[in-house]
Amino acid sequence: MGSNPDPGELTELTQPSFDEFQRQTSLMTSCTLLWKELSDHINSLEQNLMKQSETLKRKIEALDSETKASLDSLKKRELSIEDSVKIALSRVEFNTKAAMRTLGDDVEDNPDGEVDDGDGLLQHLKSTCLKMEAKEFWSFVIGKKKEIDLLREKIPAALSECIDPARFVMEAISEVFPVDKRGNEGGSDLAWACVLILESLIPVVVDPVIGKSRILVTPSMKEQAKEIAETWKKSLEERGGIENVKTPDVHTFLQHLVTFGIVKKEDLELYRKLVVASAWRKQMPKLAVSLGLGDQMPDMIEELISKGQQLDAVHFTYEVGLVDKFPPVPLLKSFLRDAKKAASSILDDPNNTGRAAQLAARKEQSALRAVIKCIEEYKLEAEFPPENLKKRLEQLEKTKTEKRKPVVVPANKRTRVNNGGPMPPAKAGRLTNAYVSSFPAPPPFVRSPSHTQYPAPVPGYPSPPPMYGSRSPPTNPYAYSPEAAPPPLAGSYPGAPMNYPAYGGYGNGLAPAYQQAYYR
Repeated sequence: MGSNPDPGELTELTQPSFDEFQRQTSLMTSCTLLWKELSDHINSLEQNLMKQSETLKRKIEALDSETKASLDSLKKRELSIEDSVKIALSRVEFNTKAAMRTLGDDVEDNPDGEVDDGDGLLQHLKSTCLKMEAKEFWSFVIGKKKEIDLLREKIPAALSECIDPARFVMEAISEVFPVDKRGNEGGSDLAWACVLILESLIPVVVDPVIGKSRILVTPSMKEQAKEIAETWKKSLEERGGIENVKTPDVHTFLQHLVTFGIVKKEDLELYRKLVVASAWRKQMPKLAVSLGLGDQMPDMIEELISKGQQLDAVHFTYEVGLVDKFPPVPLLKSFLRDAKKAASSILDDPNNTGRAAQLAARKEQSALRAVIKCIEEYKLEAEFPPENLKKRLEQLEKTKTEKRKPVVVPANKRTRVNNGGPMPPAKAGRLTNAYVSSFPAPPPFVRSPSHTQYPAPVPGYPSPPPMYGSRSPPTNPYAYSPEAAPPPLAGSYPGAPMNYPAYGGYGNGLAPAYQQAYYR
């Protein structure tokens, strides 16, 4: 009989199998990988939390700094109100007294507004500003367009003499802005004068204590400026939108907003479209920043590049300091390549066969001048040497000059190709009041080398009167043999139109009548 094993008795342990060992090894490996993955995930979460914590900390610090700066600015503005008001009141009082003195004086003003120098121009401007004669001021300014640099220098000083400069300026430009009231009788574009006057008003209305952050314009004048801006926007819709409005009008509108400080955040998209559509204007980059479009500048620059306006993009890039993001040299080279392609397309255009070469050269010349000026303005000579561009420009200008040279046709060479005879008379309309000689001029004769020489030439018949008053004999008269000519007849032929055929022989018994040669 078999006996049951004693539980307390040591028995031989079973040997683990190799498969079981592999299973346990695989399980340990999986657990290790899972642990590592979990550890990496937790570390990543900790790092993200730390980064977000640092970001929030920096934002809080920035907000605290901005809040402190805003509070300091408000406090400064509050404290400066009294001083600014005193300065403004004293200026108004001074200008009022000056205006009264001007009105009381019996000084004759030049009715024609003729001035000899900058001092005279300034005095005339000040006189109109003191008297608040906006229309006369406007007429004087638009009549001095050739002296625009001098006007830009003198107008701010003249506007400071006004009792209410903002009202004065809006009245002065009201003839053409926001709507041109001249109608169909309007002449040249006067937006340049509007922009000039609005720019000149800025240093006059800024706060003398805290600067441009405060515009010293009364609430009523600011409301009137807002109404003018709304009127212009409505007229923009009536004219067919942004695509159909003139760039000078856009410039005037944007300058109006900046001058009076009436920029609206809800209209930023409209401002952006207007700026991009008129980006070629020199002042547009500065206006864009003043309109609050600084944050949108990268997108605006990319839009300009996509439209082929690389040169305008360079100006915007320098204005906002994005030169590292948008390097100027590749943009300028791309602009030149596009200009060359445009010139080639003009040459290939069948509609411009007559002027294709001239238009293509003009296109390339314009691009070269613009790029050279940009290189010099931003000091890019080291990165983009302009020598080759200048040589190419000189070559195009030289070619243009050579094409303009007139072809010199020698006089006295107007001969027929078919029979070698002289040309018929040109149209008499080429010269007016032509002198007609009443004296017959004897035609010259060419001696025949094959005959003997007569002691005296045979006198000829009177020649017809010359049409152009020239008594010079023709250089290529008909030659004939004198032996065929009989003695002269008693009568003479009148100066009838010469329609005789050219003589090939001499058998008719009469001396040939020679056609007068005509010269210019």
